[in-house]
Amino acid sequence: MIGPGWFDRSEALRRLADDPFDVLVVGGGITGVGVALDAASRGLRTALVERDDFASGTSSKSSKLAHGGLRYLQQGEIRLVYQALHERQRLRHNAPHLVKMLPFLLPVFSGKGGVIPKKLSRALGMSMWLYDLTGGARIGKLHERLSPEDALAHMPTLPADKLASSYLYYDATVDDARLTLTVARTAAIDHGAVAVNGVALVGVDKDRDGHIRAARVRAGDQDITVRCQAIVNATGVWSDDVRAMDEGADPDAIRPAKGIHITVPWSKVRNDIAVVVPVPRDKRSVFVVPWGDLTYVGTTDTDYEGPNEDPPVTREDVDYLLSAIAFTGVTERDVVGAWAGLRPLVKSGASGRTADLSRRHRVTPSDSGLISITGGKLTTYREMAADTVDALVDHLGDRIDGIARRSRTKKMRLRGAEGYEALDGHTDPLVDHLANRYGGEAATIIALTDADPSLREPLVAGLPYVRAEAVYAARYEMARSVDDVLSRRTRARLLARDASAAAADDVATLIAPVLGLSEAEASAQAASYRAAVETERTTAGLPETALDSLLGA
Repeated sequence: MIGPGWFDRSEALRRLADDPFDVLVVGGGITGVGVALDAASRGLRTALVERDDFASGTSSKSSKLAHGGLRYLQQGEIRLVYQALHERQRLRHNAPHLVKMLPFLLPVFSGKGGVIPKKLSRALGMSMWLYDLTGGARIGKLHERLSPEDALAHMPTLPADKLASSYLYYDATVDDARLTLTVARTAAIDHGAVAVNGVALVGVDKDRDGHIRAARVRAGDQDITVRCQAIVNATGVWSDDVRAMDEGADPDAIRPAKGIHITVPWSKVRNDIAVVVPVPRDKRSVFVVPWGDLTYVGTTDTDYEGPNEDPPVTREDVDYLLSAIAFTGVTERDVVGAWAGLRPLVKSGASGRTADLSRRHRVTPSDSGLISITGGKLTTYREMAADTVDALVDHLGDRIDGIARRSRTKKMRLRGAEGYEALDGHTDPLVDHLANRYGGEAATIIALTDADPSLREPLVAGLPYVRAEAVYAARYEMARSVDDVLSRRTRARLLARDASAAAADDVATLIAPVLGLSEAEASAQAASYRAAVETERTTAGLPETALDSLLGA
């Protein structure tokens, strides 16, 4: 029998209609699921709805880093960096299967056209020490000064004739979409929250005093009234739309900034650690991060005024990143994946570049009981959630009894953390791969492959994912489509755009029996995915890529 803590979509929809809640969280990105976990773990009756899929917006399209951000030090955001690095440590403890320490190389170039002249090296060194003081010392990893030869050993494609003594420091990497899904599953399975995708907020009902008493949501052709005493608006760049439902007018509080990344074969770059490459023309820098047999590069930071749904990667965006790593010889024909995300930056009175806007978060309560959380960073999601639920508890006041007034998530281990160490570094490469995506829960996927050895076969040619992961995604992770599996449950679309499209029919066949899809419905999902990938590629002006041949280069 399915219990209230089961991550099951049909049961979640039933509970939305039948059960009363203290709070409805709107938005299934990292902030929203963080709020749901914090609220549910305090004892609040909590529901969360996501219009599309968990992490389908910004939370699957970040730079995939848990970091403080060196450039924020240059902007004087010392407190933000300190908080972020403190949260990074909590993430490493709470989700060791997802958050991994990673060395970062910061190369220093000299001579004419050098992007970081030697005369600025002393100031850069001071920033390194400050980064150590705010976070590096906690992990026993202080920055180091590297000779040009040592720097080249980490990335042989750097321009040797311009390379001076460089710096090595430490941060962490995390698969953003998997972290988001893991937090959602922890909230639901371990703490009884309702969390469901494919459900959109369409209206807010209030009593005579103007206080929220219910929310109207839509799941396909089903309209549901969710009884709740408050709503948390965690919709990121869509935050103004939800506030308009409450306030009757658009508050115009969000300034979206677009950031894009591209993926190229690792063999073209040959970086064994992450590298921060400064871009001379606009005083920014981009990350060059290894990811298995591939490397991704990003991000850009530009104003964005188009639709919030599916922001495009343009040829101009791609050329910007290619120019930043031009010294590697990487060209458009090497770009096997690309993605674009929107940062929900809080507008300020001052104008200027989006890169200069603060990444601090803001909690905005309304008298009706709508609490909006905006801004912030992936790394600080837990703290953002705690601040939001603090405001929620203040609003609910005496109407709730027996709940914890303070956050309980500081040391809360996420799903998969338990049992991870026993699987990490396993002699079977598949077990090791699964352990570092699912932690202790990998045992369920391994059982699927034991029962059907064909599920050990690759899901997408050239990538490490196996067919069992698609079945698991549909059965246990609320994946509803081919796109859910290839874009977020795995990261195949980001890593190998055209190879993932070639696998769409097989993925549809795998998930159809689990989801009850007819042959025609499964075929339509695969076709829709291929069309989306084709649009993504042509909009960026990129040629088709053969991943296998590029990886063999």
